[in-house]
Amino acid sequence: MAEAKGTASIQFFRGVDEPVVADISLTRSRDGRTGQAKFVFEQPQALAPETFGNIGGMWMVDEEGEMVTREVNGKFVNGVPSALEATYTWKTEEDFERFMRFAQRYADSNGLGYSQNQKSDQTEGTSEGQD
Repeated sequence: MAEAKGTASIQFFRGVDEPVVADISLTRSRDGRTGQAKFVFEQPQALAPETFGNIGGMWMVDEEGEMVTREVNGKFVNGVPSALEATYTWKTEEDFERFMRFAQRYADSNGLGYSQNQKSDQTEGTSEGQD
């Protein structure tokens, strides 16, 4: 669970860690103060038919506490839920720094690497060793 030092998790239901690791991409304003992180979860457990309608947000939990976004949407293919997409928005440099501390812990907890696209000023979390 997220109480262990240095670990981070994402939850769609409070207290239940989502085992599927998100692909995360970041965009920031030119001055760096505001921006968004977009999370895409392919076939997450939270999409189980018995729970899908109950998703009320996405909680990012680590040793510092939690951050939440209510901007969570399902992606459907032929009427069947296939992914969850969530967007976390920050409006201050402090919020961005807090998010980045969480993102580093989440990457470390899930064996992710990260790469930066210099042209578009985007940062993306990627799963190492996965296709």
